[in-house]
Amino acid sequence: MAGGSGARCRQVSRPGSPGSEVRRASLTAPRAEACPASEGEGSRRAAQDRCSGAVPSAAWQHPFLNVFRHFRVDEWKRSSKEGDVAVVTDKVLKSSVYRIRGSVSASNYIQLPRTSTQSLGLTGRYLYVLFRPLPTKHFVIHLDVSTEDGQVIRVSFSNLFKKFKSSATWLQFPFVFETKTPRRDLAGVVPPSARWTCLQLDLRDILMFYLSRRYGHLKSVRLCASLLVRNLYTSDLCFDPAVTVAEARHAKLSVNPVPREMAFPVPKGESWHDHYIHVRFPRDDSKVPAEPLEKSCSLPEAVFLGHVSRRLPHPVVSGKTLLSSRSPEGQIPSLTLPCQVPSAPRVPPEVSLTYKSPEVPSGGAARIRGQRPSAWNEVTDAHTVVSDRHVLADKPPGVPMALEDIRSCKLFLPDPVLRLRGVIGFGGHSTQWALWTKDGMAVVYPCHAVIIVLQIDTGQQRFFLGHTDKVSALALDGNDVLLASAQVQPPSMVRLWDFQTGGCLSIFRSPLHTICSLSFSRSGALLCGVGKDQHGRTVVVAWSTDKVGLGGEVVVLAKVHTDFDVQAFQIALFDETRMASCGRGSVRLWRLRGGVLRSCAVDLGEYCTLELTDLAFAQTLDGHWRPSAGMLFVCSHSGHILEIDHQRMTVQHVRRLLPTQPSGVPLTEKQSFSMGSGIAISSLGVSTTTCAVGSEDGYLRLWPLDFSSVLLEAEHDGPVSSVFFSPDGLRVLSTTTSGHLGFLDVPSREYTVLARSHMAPVLALSTEQNRGQMATVSLDHTVRIWDLATLQQLYDFSSSDETPSAVAFHPTLPSFFCGFSSGAVRSFSLENSGVLVEHTRHRGAITSLVITPDGRFLFSSCSQGSLVQYNCAVARCCVLRVAANMVCQDGHPNPNTLAVSGDSCRLAFVGRSKCKVTVVESDSLNELLHVDVSTLHLASGHPDWAVAVCFSPGNSGHLLVSTSSNKVVVLDAVSGHTIRELSSVRSRACASLAISEDARLLLGATGRTITVWDYPTQASPSCQVYIGHSEPVHVVAFTPDQQQVLSVGDAIFLWDVLATPERDQSDPGTPPVHEAGSSVGQLEDLASGASGLPRQQVPLPSQASPPPLSIHGRPLEGGTFSTSDEEGLCEENHVSEVFLQGQAPTPPVLVEKEASGAGDGPREAAKGSQTLAVLPCHHSQTSEWSLQRAKTGLPTRPDSYKHFTARYKASTRVKSVSFPPVGREQLRLKAVVGYNGNGRANMVWRPNTGFFAYTCGRLVVVEDLHSGTQRHWCGHPQEISTLALSEDGQVLASASCCGNTAARCQIRIWDVPKGLCQHLLSHHDTAVQALAFSPDDEFLVTLGDYADRTLALWSMTTYELLSSARFPEPVHGVAFNPWDANELICVGTSAITFWLLQHHGTGTSFQVHREPVPEELGASELTSLCYGASPLLYCGSSSGQVCVWDTGTGHCFLAWEADDGEIGVLLCSGSRLLSGSNTRRLRLWAVGVVPELRRKGSSARSNSVFMERELTLDGAVVSASFDSGMDMGVVGTTAGTLWYINWTEGTSTRLISGHRSKSCLCLAWTPPSCGRPEQQQVVAGYSDGTLRVFNISRTAMELKMHPHRTALTAIAFSTDGQTVLSGDKDGLVAISHPCTGMTFRMLSDHRGAPISAIQSTNKEYGDLGVEGAELWLAASGDQRVSIWASDWLRDRCELLEWLSFPAPAISEAPGLPPPSLAAFCPWDKATLVCVGLGAHEEVVFYSLRQKQVVQKTPLPFFAMSLSLSPGPQLMVVGFAECMLRLLDCASGTTQDFEGHDDAVHLCRFTPSGKLLFTAAHNEILVWEVTSP
Repeated sequence: MAGGSGARCRQVSRPGSPGSEVRRASLTAPRAEACPASEGEGSRRAAQDRCSGAVPSAAWQHPFLNVFRHFRVDEWKRSSKEGDVAVVTDKVLKSSVYRIRGSVSASNYIQLPRTSTQSLGLTGRYLYVLFRPLPTKHFVIHLDVSTEDGQVIRVSFSNLFKKFKSSATWLQFPFVFETKTPRRDLAGVVPPSARWTCLQLDLRDILMFYLSRRYGHLKSVRLCASLLVRNLYTSDLCFDPAVTVAEARHAKLSVNPVPREMAFPVPKGESWHDHYIHVRFPRDDSKVPAEPLEKSCSLPEAVFLGHVSRRLPHPVVSGKTLLSSRSPEGQIPSLTLPCQVPSAPRVPPEVSLTYKSPEVPSGGAARIRGQRPSAWNEVTDAHTVVSDRHVLADKPPGVPMALEDIRSCKLFLPDPVLRLRGVIGFGGHSTQWALWTKDGMAVVYPCHAVIIVLQIDTGQQRFFLGHTDKVSALALDGNDVLLASAQVQPPSMVRLWDFQTGGCLSIFRSPLHTICSLSFSRSGALLCGVGKDQHGRTVVVAWSTDKVGLGGEVVVLAKVHTDFDVQAFQIALFDETRMASCGRGSVRLWRLRGGVLRSCAVDLGEYCTLELTDLAFAQTLDGHWRPSAGMLFVCSHSGHILEIDHQRMTVQHVRRLLPTQPSGVPLTEKQSFSMGSGIAISSLGVSTTTCAVGSEDGYLRLWPLDFSSVLLEAEHDGPVSSVFFSPDGLRVLSTTTSGHLGFLDVPSREYTVLARSHMAPVLALSTEQNRGQMATVSLDHTVRIWDLATLQQLYDFSSSDETPSAVAFHPTLPSFFCGFSSGAVRSFSLENSGVLVEHTRHRGAITSLVITPDGRFLFSSCSQGSLVQYNCAVARCCVLRVAANMVCQDGHPNPNTLAVSGDSCRLAFVGRSKCKVTVVESDSLNELLHVDVSTLHLASGHPDWAVAVCFSPGNSGHLLVSTSSNKVVVLDAVSGHTIRELSSVRSRACASLAISEDARLLLGATGRTITVWDYPTQASPSCQVYIGHSEPVHVVAFTPDQQQVLSVGDAIFLWDVLATPERDQSDPGTPPVHEAGSSVGQLEDLASGASGLPRQQVPLPSQASPPPLSIHGRPLEGGTFSTSDEEGLCEENHVSEVFLQGQAPTPPVLVEKEASGAGDGPREAAKGSQTLAVLPCHHSQTSEWSLQRAKTGLPTRPDSYKHFTARYKASTRVKSVSFPPVGREQLRLKAVVGYNGNGRANMVWRPNTGFFAYTCGRLVVVEDLHSGTQRHWCGHPQEISTLALSEDGQVLASASCCGNTAARCQIRIWDVPKGLCQHLLSHHDTAVQALAFSPDDEFLVTLGDYADRTLALWSMTTYELLSSARFPEPVHGVAFNPWDANELICVGTSAITFWLLQHHGTGTSFQVHREPVPEELGASELTSLCYGASPLLYCGSSSGQVCVWDTGTGHCFLAWEADDGEIGVLLCSGSRLLSGSNTRRLRLWAVGVVPELRRKGSSARSNSVFMERELTLDGAVVSASFDSGMDMGVVGTTAGTLWYINWTEGTSTRLISGHRSKSCLCLAWTPPSCGRPEQQQVVAGYSDGTLRVFNISRTAMELKMHPHRTALTAIAFSTDGQTVLSGDKDGLVAISHPCTGMTFRMLSDHRGAPISAIQSTNKEYGDLGVEGAELWLAASGDQRVSIWASDWLRDRCELLEWLSFPAPAISEAPGLPPPSLAAFCPWDKATLVCVGLGAHEEVVFYSLRQKQVVQKTPLPFFAMSLSLSPGPQLMVVGFAECMLRLLDCASGTTQDFEGHDDAVHLCRFTPSGKLLFTAAHNEILVWEVTSP
């Protein structure tokens, strides 16, 4: 959201009754539906709810539920089974259990419920699975869990998983069994002694801990082979399975004993744990938070142990319950001892003391009169003054603080030197707390650990400082006397403040573990708090606060534990002894009498299942509160508003806010409250005449108390989290979850934004002097530009796929630079908010950006250690130099990693290692100085490393280095000598350094504090420490005028610099910062002196949204790219001049037109209906695409497999390749083996012409199915996503995605007969989802994917873009009407869209009509479509249903369930319909009766539609082409297979098959000289350490050996074929006989490094002086090669040569280093050819005779594969840059070739040398070697 009002307000005037009908599709004008209040019984369990999509009431599920019994699994009506599932009797349990077994887990299972469209609706927090894994087998348990917001999460447990994996929609936990066997390959296999296990899963904590989502209910369960299962149970109670009910009663244990039917039988006198296993996941001590974690925060520290960077808990089974947290380097080892997951370490409070009085006795503890000793450690101030001899450090809570010899402290003049002036931010822990003061002139709200009071009219801020963690709740009494606040850190501390003076009156520890709500009585004598105890139970506490102002203490009046949910709690203003609360399914009225707090529930009748969110008491017309006139209003998440008479305890009225409905559709007189989906209401407030409602659709609406019509509404950018009326009822304060705080002025109908905030930690900032602006980047994926004078936000943009990590303003030009986590560096213009240029030279996340003060050079560093120098003297900067492995490789952004001197001549950085600091010349990067920081403190015994660097200003020549030993070392920038050291008061290293221009003050970011040193003082400089941040401070900086200091971390703090002694420190006109624990009498001077005063003027929000910045470094729509080499080193993607001049065309956007128009101010609601239109194309300075993206960000990927997602590739394609001249190529691509199953609709076949084409990587393969010959169409820069063939078969369109070498998706138009590319089209920004030609071949429509969401129409005559439009939600498919070339249809998330092309001269526009998805399909999406007989349209859905539409009327008249999964492919011809889904099923349907059913309309039934044939393939169906009779066709699957389907014969034949499994890692053929062809063998090495021998002629495995314990990495036959040499990843080489299977020798010389190559050869040994029949070599990953002479028949093996090479100096290559490869030269067998062995990119020729390197041939990159031809002297080298190089060793010439889409990891010449095979991922290319 760009800076501006942040909300759009409009007046709504809609007369009529509450039941009046308006359009349902819009949420802009909701209606209130009157629902009768029922006084009957509560909700009952309904049979239809048990397996429906809705979640039934949870009452019938208490205290536990037997799942198998309730759903009658034995009948298999509401459950299903597949494969080998049987009922057997278990000898241990002596009862019947279900046995599920089979070799494939996915084919043998029990599933509950029967279909995926149903739901179990089980709301129990715990799921108990009673099962026993089958010995030596694997098992899988899948759980589909629904969150409160409807998102379905797949949670899986299996011993097949090797490590924890997660995404936004699934979690995979490895189930590890502990065994005593030393074999690693058996760690995951169930041991023979496996016992019955009670697996207890805390579903709520799992979702909260790993995904920060709230648990809703259990949707489905699938138990897969191989296991025995007794039963499943759900419950909200935590049972101990080892304790029975009788034992608990007898021993009076405070645990929940297991129910009798859940208990395992235990022999008398024996222990439960000796026979069974209990696994609870997660454990209690995991400390799962009760609220969702902030997106910006990492996982709790409970999952971090030691030095391991990331560990996630997983179940481990041995003899006892184990829960492991160890996962070093991403692996999950087997544990032999129980591992407890420690709780997150408690962060010590920020304690600071400052004293002016020197009369404190030396050596004694200083104590303030009137202060309790117990609260001494809670005293907190804005800063701390210390010297180098006496440091005041943090102490644990409860330990009194002592200050020794305070008279020796050297103080600043003035003291303090900084004063807090303003804070930019809102929220932190929660965004629902914002309060009005009594006079309505100020707003009180938290910003992380600071409480801010903002004056509405003057904009002044004053602060309450003292909390050591984020504020979780606020409450203000009715007289503005007492302010109560609680903090998050458990046990929750509560502070009571004197609101007028700001003093902290009391600090006390609440009995609650966490406090989520506080409520004051009107007089301030009673304070109530609601929260959770340590066991997660809800607790309500009442405190008496009437004695606090008189020096008394806070007293607990009552405390109550409750079992019901409490979401809101409020004390009635008319009676301080009465309260009200609401929560899920309950409204309770409370009363405090006689020290007892009691409650009584209001009978809600049929509304007892509502999720109630907020409540408010009504006010009388005279403004006074009287019990007789007051009503209680309660709102719900489903849109209901309940009006309750709190005296009679009855529901008087029930109304529901629903989205608007189309006009003309009558309402029934009475509707059930469960019909439709209401507007989710999060908060409400009530004044004397109106009710304000805040909802999750982002609207604040004002209604009269009878809810007859909407009076006023304001639209926000995010869900509204709270609303509050001012005391006079004329202003409504609102907050949003996106961090906006503002109020709506009802009389003027104007909305004002008071505060904006980053929603995650701020990583970096930069200031600009000429314009007075500041830029900040944050983990919330936003970049924001602020005005330093007003702190008003000017620009912002966001991106969901990359995080901005660094920012720097240009000192002279109106632009700034921003670095991103993707490695991109972009330059933005401040004049037109556009992208000037984008650079992608980095492969790691950008860690720092810095510009020389003269504006000549820009430097950027990344996490991979690269340093890039740019020429930024011009608007479009270009790259000058790229230096690899220069900067320390650190994955954390740090603006102080780089620093430039004030004269712009020198650049300093941390690198090459973290222990070194390097100074280079800024223009040439010539090294001037190296400083080894680790040697500066040898006496400490610990190595030291650099954290940040900074040059001193002017000509002092100082270089400051912050080290890990909490010191700042001042070095001579020329000689490197240490001048002096500054010690930090805090036990934190300075993450950021800044020096004022006069070199007077030095700032350091030390943890959550700011440290200020008196820099000129040479001996023992004093320092001050300032607190306020609740999270680590990332950057500190001076403003350009040096008058203020900026600190960023959790929020943005602005401090005034009071460095001038003459400046008055006691400005009476500025209110002070209020300190915790300060006494007004004894600390009055301290409070006034140490206070941070608020800003004199607050940033005034703009009423218009400022322009957002485009996130792409290229024109978003239209525009032209330049990727030429004309600029030499400046080979980047530039924005065209047309775009910079504001001439880029923007696509139209689907919008909802209103009859009354629109504007920024309040608007009246339209009375008429709303129509959907497409805005015409126009030219604008900022594209609509960028505006939309800056506001909402990229959407998440839909839960649909139809959308193409480019396969992740660590390799990058080189931009320039020196191709050989035409006609002189020595390699010619002959064949492609493989099909890209990752594509969508990427295969076409025309039976009448025989044309057959498919894609493999970035190639289009055209194959003759009769002869097998292929043509290959090259040219796409990235992976091809889809294909389309014109109706006449003469034109083929192919589309590839964007990438590092393709800024936009490329669409190529091919001439089929000639095989040439006719034209290139470019419009989409991420990927092309679908292509379609019109029936007359005049138009081509292209559809973008879920991120692009753009539809483009092209003319096939001129290849011009005729029109384009953008969808509001992802679209899954598009098709032209085969009978009308001017009509096309799209299907997507929530609707089907009909498009009609209208031609006006040379222009073309769209007329659009949208129809929602039929209600019969439920919440599913339409994912595929195809036309049938006119006018029928078939659509497939994500739930497996097929619906039929009448395109003439635009209505759906028929639907049937065609599959269990998502249907991604539909084809129709005549009376047959083909459907393909992600369940791997291909089905043929007879639909000849559908035209007759169309005439019946809504009365049509699908009984006459039946399935003719069905086939199950090897993967999800992604493409299909059939003949006109649907008898035969070709189908492609995600497994990379193309199948020929013949329905007549019922057969399926593989045409093209790809590789799926990676278990086979290497193989070798028997030598050509060994035996006859029918005796030819292949030996293969596998990841489990086995070695298998296959007979080629019989296509059978002859022998299996297990010589290795780890994966095999290289294998070869001896020259006679009688011996196999194999190497593994541990460096062991095994020598085995393939006939007997015996391993007779193991060589461990290469132990510790994986074997990368093994080769053997015949040789004449006379000149080498050794005996033996052959030579063989082994190369390992540690750059070592061993050469051996052997005679295996005589059992001889002698080491001939041992070669060691230096490691490659490579830093930017992602993943693993390049392999070490070696081979014998075929034309000179005394020579070794090596690549990857050495420090440089080259081929090394080593002579065994001369014992030295005889030749070196340079290479452009490090090699990934190598092969030498046995024929001509040719050598092929494959690279990670998707290319290969052919070297003619005789002539010395080289030729480069492309074709692969990934790193070329394998090259092999055939024995004849006439063919070359190359492989990349699953692509195999066959090249023919031609003579030069």
